[in-house]
Amino acid sequence: MTSTSTWFQRYLLPGFVFQAAVIAGGYATGRELVEFFLPAGPWGGLLGMAVSMLVWSAVLMASFELARVARAYDYRSFFKVLLGRGWFVFEIGYFLLMLVILAVMGAAAGEIVHSLFGLPKLAGSLGMIAGTGALLFFGTAVIEKFLTASVGYLYLVYFVFVAWSVVAFGDRIAASFASVPVDDDWFTAGVTYAGYNVATIPAVLFCIRHLARRRETLVAGALAGPLGMLPGVVFYVAMMGYYQEIGDVALPSAFLLAKLQAPWFEWVFQAAVLLTLVDTGVALLHAINERVAKSYEERRRPMPRTLRPAIAVGAMLVAVYAASAVGLVELIASGYGTLTWVFLAIYVLPLMTWGVWLLWRRPQRIAAELP
Repeated sequence: MTSTSTWFQRYLLPGFVFQAAVIAGGYATGRELVEFFLPAGPWGGLLGMAVSMLVWSAVLMASFELARVARAYDYRSFFKVLLGRGWFVFEIGYFLLMLVILAVMGAAAGEIVHSLFGLPKLAGSLGMIAGTGALLFFGTAVIEKFLTASVGYLYLVYFVFVAWSVVAFGDRIAASFASVPVDDDWFTAGVTYAGYNVATIPAVLFCIRHLARRRETLVAGALAGPLGMLPGVVFYVAMMGYYQEIGDVALPSAFLLAKLQAPWFEWVFQAAVLLTLVDTGVALLHAINERVAKSYEERRRPMPRTLRPAIAVGAMLVAVYAASAVGLVELIASGYGTLTWVFLAIYVLPLMTWGVWLLWRRPQRIAAELP
């Protein structure tokens, strides 16, 4: 931690960056919440989201502390500590998940721009690519400030959205919560949803440089789970006003906004969603850039500045092609479920067993293996 690190940077920034990393692939459009939690019903969905939040907090706490002790601020260094020579297994899975998430983002950006401006969907996807690539040209400090500002705007918009929804169709929301029983699959839904999203946690490690003590990592990790899930909770509550109809909608956010009959707020909300797409792309791709920069550093060479946006644009072009070829709903339904169990096996299980044991019993071993 630098002497200029603030309370915000130590305790809230990691949670804000985590929320930025998960939202576009997690619940920005609402489709992901429908896919994972709607089958469990209104109360069951909220229970499942609580499970996801607790899993996230536990994994974040352990990850932040391991990264702090090992000074592993990129995922390559982190998984060399956790998996040894098998670190590359995570990288393969991370690339695959990143392509799925970026594909979802590209499809969502295309849908939103088409609905707002009537432009071809490809224009929205290319605009997201341009915005993300431009931000990645700058360093970590600029990215941290951008993510913080955009997440703050997102919180404001989401809470206005749910408050307005309660006023507009609160009776329908209450009726759904009162009449629909809790499905038994809520726990599995929560674990599954948490499982694929934990793979984005290594994308947050670059801001752990601000943390210097165990207490700071544990508090920051514990807070990051609720900070990451809270906008999704309020969004899910709003969706329960149309519980029966919303399951077949590709963009639940657009569906609900139309019900509010306020075109100006639709622009405000969709701008927030577009911003979240850039947020997630920046967080995920910045993690790859940090991994590449570490490799350059080990060879005592600086990473070319232009390589950062080049990596981002290349990855997103591949992902956008996948989105146009497969489609948004199918990507979420088939892409995430398979990768969930991969990350539970290669990340969560080793971290919460071997990683926690190292931190509890052998922290000196981690320090001794530092380069």
